[in-house]
Amino acid sequence: MDFLEELESIRADAASPDRLFGDAGVGVRSAARARSKEGREQYARALDEAARIVASALKGSRRDIYILEEAMTTSDFPLLFGDIIDRSLLANYRAWQPTYRSYVKTSTVRDFRTVSRYSIDGSEDILGLVNEQEEYPASNLSENRDQFSVAKRGRRVPFSWEAFINDDLGAFNDIVQRLGRAAARSEEKFATELFVDTSGPHASLYTAGNANIINTTNGASETNPALDITALQDGLIVLAAQVDADGEPIMFDVVHLVVPPALEITAKNILNATHIDLNAAGGDSNSRLRAVNWMQNRVQLSVNPYIPIVASSANGNTSWFLFGAPSDGRPALEMGFLRGHEEPEIFMKSPNAQRVGSGMADPMAGDFDTDSWQYKIRHVFGGTRLTTTGGAKSTVASNGSGS
Repeated sequence: MDFLEELESIRADAASPDRLFGDAGVGVRSAARARSKEGREQYARALDEAARIVASALKGSRRDIYILEEAMTTSDFPLLFGDIIDRSLLANYRAWQPTYRSYVKTSTVRDFRTVSRYSIDGSEDILGLVNEQEEYPASNLSENRDQFSVAKRGRRVPFSWEAFINDDLGAFNDIVQRLGRAAARSEEKFATELFVDTSGPHASLYTAGNANIINTTNGASETNPALDITALQDGLIVLAAQVDADGEPIMFDVVHLVVPPALEITAKNILNATHIDLNAAGGDSNSRLRAVNWMQNRVQLSVNPYIPIVASSANGNTSWFLFGAPSDGRPALEMGFLRGHEEPEIFMKSPNAQRVGSGMADPMAGDFDTDSWQYKIRHVFGGTRLTTTGGAKSTVASNGSGS
């Protein structure tokens, strides 16, 4: 059975073409899921063949160009080929492997209106002694709120029909991949800008009041130390010194070390060492203590390529950060995505040119007036620093300058 016959069998499998492809809004994927396992496997084989034909046609295969043009003049196959475009975008979007999701809380929001994140503090400190016949002491609760909203981001990529015809080198073959990478990069940079400014650690997140700068005031042996084993220990000391609104310690099971690419080797050398050699307590260089590198299980590394880009004025290659896992207590940062549109979406402008005698619009013809084609990507997200609700206590940072 060839490709077109397979696709025709999928149509015949459904109750009616209208149900599968009509106004009811049931797409090819939904219909395949609803049918038997054999039907889903048949759909998957046809989808793979369709993807092969698209790729081969874009590379100049005359046979596959002919098949593609014939298929795209029927009402069923534009949905199928649109499905291939979406799948390709998703694959390339996820291939980026963004780092921020390890240390930034992610959520979904219902719409574009401002959403609020509340915290309630109080009544979690140590219980006091109550003597016989004595009234129990009262405690107060306090409320705080952080807010943010999501917004659309995207772009449009137009090109002419003539450019497509002349593209014998396949220059337009990777448009979907380019848009997928743009979406992933946009998320990563947005997340980076939440905790990094032009001079390193963001001045509104890392403050003296939040006691989350790695310096001697907050218990470190050096102010803004460059990353090494001693500096990392200082960072953990400053993070461990954080207390909640009741003055009680905040516990973090896992800590994420976030560094720019320039510090990747340094960080990996620290975390992947099998042992750590230290001066024994009260000793000197002649009295050494060798310990198993416990940081391997406690600290997880994320290399963020946008730190030096955002910190363009100073400390871009020397700043480093520690974050408590978002699942432990209150996260320092949050990014939200529009419900139902959590991942980027790609669109191709519907054609409005109808070939005489075909009875329908020809997707390969493009715009009636100009023959142009257009792709569009839409991605909806937003985020904030959760400083008012106490998230600043979940992160510490050093700009690495030593001062």
